[in-house]
Amino acid sequence: MDKILVLDDDQNLLQVIKMRLEANDYQVATAIQAEDAVEIAKTKGIDLALVDLKLAGKNGIEVMEELHQINPEIPIIILTAYGTIKSAVEAMKRGAYSYLSKPFDYHDLLLQIKNGLEKSRLSKEVSRLRNMVEGTYSFKNVIGKSEKIRKVLAEVALAAESESSVYIEGESGTGKGLIAKTLHVASSRKDGPFIAINCATIPENLLESELFGYEKGAFTGATRSKKGFFLQAHKGTLFLDEISEMPAFMQAKLLRALEEKEFYALGGEKPVKVDTRVIAASNKKMKEQVKMGRFREDLFYRIHVIPIELPPLRQRKEDIPLLAEYALQKITSENKKPIRGFSPGVVQKLMSYSWPGNVRELENTVECAVAMARHDVITEDLILPTHMTEEDQAGSSKETKQGFEKNYAIDMTEGDRVRSFKEAKQGFEKNYVMELMELTNGNISRAAKLAGKYRADFYDILRKYDLNPEDFRNK
Repeated sequence: MDKILVLDDDQNLLQVIKMRLEANDYQVATAIQAEDAVEIAKTKGIDLALVDLKLAGKNGIEVMEELHQINPEIPIIILTAYGTIKSAVEAMKRGAYSYLSKPFDYHDLLLQIKNGLEKSRLSKEVSRLRNMVEGTYSFKNVIGKSEKIRKVLAEVALAAESESSVYIEGESGTGKGLIAKTLHVASSRKDGPFIAINCATIPENLLESELFGYEKGAFTGATRSKKGFFLQAHKGTLFLDEISEMPAFMQAKLLRALEEKEFYALGGEKPVKVDTRVIAASNKKMKEQVKMGRFREDLFYRIHVIPIELPPLRQRKEDIPLLAEYALQKITSENKKPIRGFSPGVVQKLMSYSWPGNVRELENTVECAVAMARHDVITEDLILPTHMTEEDQAGSSKETKQGFEKNYAIDMTEGDRVRSFKEAKQGFEKNYVMELMELTNGNISRAAKLAGKYRADFYDILRKYDLNPEDFRNK
């Protein structure tokens, strides 16, 4: 029941308004003094206020501003016996929802209240969605701020307003489960249960009983009845991850449950009615699965009402620094390990990698680096050698080498003379080796492997330029 505050120094009018509003199922609190009205707003909370413009010793607009300091979202209707355009405009400019001139028609008053409350509810819902989205995907709880992820968030916000089935497609580790949970929290089912299952992890012979439940005595060992996931998610959301792995016989049963909103528990004789929204997800291209006959076409169209495609991390690399920083803060906090951040080259190394495991792989990489760190800064050697393949690392070295070659091709002069090709080549070789030694923190075996050289040959290069590995181990 909506709570309405009425502030007016006319006791008779106050009682009449109170009776009218209560007759229309509103909960009403009244006040003659401005101070009492402010106290009611502070202690009891209100959804809308009617405030007289001319009060004994105080202006109604000033009271309105005090109420807005308590809750900026409260719609306030100004009541005035001085129905001039000037006072109305001033009230609206200062934040009033609307105004009514005395004597007013009570049908107009009720309509104004109804519209004000509706606008307030809509505003609250928009704020809730915005806060939910921004809170989950801002720097504090990072998923990203790239254009691609913003597009996903817009789709989630729209899907949350619908009751239709949603299908989320994306590679492993892109956050399909997180998006599904976010969608549930943003929907009208937010107060209902969110049940998530992975179709690939449940044995085929148990999937039906787990999904739809079973009655006592339905099979050997069924000593009691059990609710299935579908019924557990009643009035809420059922998230079916990796639905592409669901066996054919279960696809038919799931299709029937979705179409008729009912199912039979294993061993049950009566249909079970449910009100459950289904969100499905897969890391496979489901249209291809349908073409190959591995997934029912009719079921595909049943779950594919609202499609949401999650981009892989390699397509939104601008999100990597935010994700890495968030993961570092989260993991160091959980492990109570005092690490200040990443060394300057780490983020560049992270962004040069394709991340086939996406966000999950990035988080695992940071977690491993935190566990292995001996100092208060995560250095490059804790990231790349552990988690990148030799091909990835060699690729990074190749890029480094190409960068040096380009630099030396441009910087052909030394003082007033042109450098010889031999001098430029030696300059490149020395700097390239120094770069590798810094990259590997003085680890000769690793540096030699990255350079594609035998360890002994790499030692010869170090001696050639009088480079001491110890000089790179404490940098």
